[in-house]
Amino acid sequence: MLADQRSDGPWDYGHMMWGGGYGMFGGLMMLVFWGLVIFLIVVAVRRFTNGNSAPKQPDALDILRDRFAKGEIDEEEFQKRKSTLES
Repeated sequence: MLADQRSDGPWDYGHMMWGGGYGMFGGLMMLVFWGLVIFLIVVAVRRFTNGNSAPKQPDALDILRDRFAKGEIDEEEFQKRKSTLES
């Protein structure tokens, strides 16, 4: 007896591919489900690996502030170079 000819009464799902009354909707929902799973994995990987990236390179003003804090330059030199950098 072929699979399509068998009948289990009210629980007969018919052909395996389209059975159960879900039809194309079931296949579409499967694609949506797996797409969502893959999307969530990508988001999680990006979120957890973002903090492990290379540290930000200091800009010129950060370096100037650091030199002033260490006492390598005085306040007059700091203000002069700061105004040059900001213009």
